Amino acid sequence: MLSIRKKRGGKDAFGSDEWKRSKRKRKKQEQAPSTQPLKAAKRKIKVDDHIRVSDLAHQMGVKGSEIIKVLMQLGVMATINQSLDFDTAIVVAGEFQYEIEKVGFSEEDYLTPREEDKSEDMQIRPPVVTIMGHVDHGKTSLLDSIRKSSITDREAGGITQHIGAYHVSTPNGALCFLDTPGHEAFTAMRARGAKVTDIVILVVAADDGVMEQTREAVSHAKAAEVPIIVAVNKMDKEGANPERVMRELSDIGLVSEDWGGDTIFTNVSAKTGLGLEGLLETLALQAEVLELKANPDKPARGHIVEAKLDKGRGPVATVLVQEGTLKQGDIFVCGTFSGRVRAMFDDQGKKVAVAAPSTPVEVQGFDGVPEAGEEFVALDDEKVARRIADARAIKERERALARESKVTLETFLASRADAEEAQILNVVLKADVQGSVEAIVDALRKQATEKVKVEVIHSGAGSITESDILLASASNAVIIGFNVRPTVKVKAVAEQEGVDIRFYDIIYKLVEEVRDAMAGILAPLVKEQYLGQALVRDTFSVPKIGVIAGCHVEDGKITRNARVRLLREGVVIYTGTITSLKRFKDDAKEVLKGYECGIGLERFNDIKIGDSIEAFEEVEEADTL
Repeated sequence: MLSIRKKRGGKDAFGSDEWKRSKRKRKKQEQAPSTQPLKAAKRKIKVDDHIRVSDLAHQMGVKGSEIIKVLMQLGVMATINQSLDFDTAIVVAGEFQYEIEKVGFSEEDYLTPREEDKSEDMQIRPPVVTIMGHVDHGKTSLLDSIRKSSITDREAGGITQHIGAYHVSTPNGALCFLDTPGHEAFTAMRARGAKVTDIVILVVAADDGVMEQTREAVSHAKAAEVPIIVAVNKMDKEGANPERVMRELSDIGLVSEDWGGDTIFTNVSAKTGLGLEGLLETLALQAEVLELKANPDKPARGHIVEAKLDKGRGPVATVLVQEGTLKQGDIFVCGTFSGRVRAMFDDQGKKVAVAAPSTPVEVQGFDGVPEAGEEFVALDDEKVARRIADARAIKERERALARESKVTLETFLASRADAEEAQILNVVLKADVQGSVEAIVDALRKQATEKVKVEVIHSGAGSITESDILLASASNAVIIGFNVRPTVKVKAVAEQEGVDIRFYDIIYKLVEEVRDAMAGILAPLVKEQYLGQALVRDTFSVPKIGVIAGCHVEDGKITRNARVRLLREGVVIYTGTITSLKRFKDDAKEVLKGYECGIGLERFNDIKIGDSIEAFEEVEEADTL
């Protein structure tokens, strides 16, 4: 019987090279990991609001290029360093059988009210009334009459530039008024005013009727679902026609109660005080119907109505408290800023210690100028407030990074095309308050045309600083100051750097002058003006001069300094200037229709009988937008 271990060619069968190789191959296959993902044990990745592509790839153990490929299939163009938001990260991770778990600090835990307000804690609060209407229809004057003060005199040109919030005590109870600017540039501010309001007073001038901003104000009030009371102002004027106002407003959906509608109309005169008592009674009645209540026994919440950087006091904001009570010393968070209420002032400038619901107060203690319209929330813990503000600032930065679109060849070529076609007017904008900054930036952007674009390279609330001058100098920008002035030192730097600073206190003028400046940076249009035409009847060769064309002026006139074209059967053969123009043997300045003349063309002698010489001049004109 033969043993299995019989040598083959002098070698043991189990020790053969072939057998060893097949054994190694089997072992490798057994050890090789499965390429299929382990679905049974789904893996989790912890993510804050945003995660970079590179970090996601590292945590999932895949190549960054694979994630980029998945994103491209989803229609998202991203680079390895770009941030993905939480929702996108979920979809991408799902492709690789991973789960995303949201972790990190959540401000909702601290800002969301833990329990509903009990009905016994609720107390009646004054209504927040916003006065809206077209520019110069008497909104501020009406508020003056109610407050028996004079706000209008303080505003440049008698036009309200910032939102003012005022607390007014009347025989019918307290009222909180928001006076929104009437100029169309402040649409954004007016929209914001309508968000915090309970009742809108729509002021319409009896002699002017419904105007563009009146319709706009009605749209804002309707969008915010706020009841509208119409005050027909300027009833003391001769041309007052309240019937016309009622008719025009009924066309846009505000039908008077007298005509079977549900809108209250009151005829008033801010100048004489006519009908003001009736208006206040109507407001009190409307407030009663709305049953406006708030709980004063809890930390305050409200909105920023206006914010500015005060030279002596630092960042200051007008806060409209909507619920709870704001006290001096309270810790708060507002947007990306936190702070402690160092001092509070009412609309008269008097210092106050507490602010109840529906009370506007000017608050000191911010560590930066907040955006107008931001929510203001009082908290118990300073560390929490600071952490919320820091987390918001980081999120805002990450959102900005996530939003940044990367340059593709198409966008680059498009931008190159734009750059060649359009001029850019660079602007550095500084204003006294944040609300004005937003409104002016919006107004300037609306001025952009296909020929000239307005680029606001920097904007902010506060005075003009040296760094603004240097930025403007480096960017070839104009500095616009709205209700702000530079110091002597800053002026000297501006002169040294050759930077143009413009000052304004009324937005109409600012927008008009910027528009003029935009027209000024356009290259002048060169237009051709036809002068006349002459027919060549004969040619003469003059030694040392060349060929002279004997011509008859058929149309218009030929002038000595004109540019000319030589036409042969309607085709341009030559374009240039006249070297000599003569009538008989005398030099002539111009030769009119019907006369004959001799014309010599500069450096051109190929003139033939039957050719036409057309004279024209080029006129430069300022291009329009």
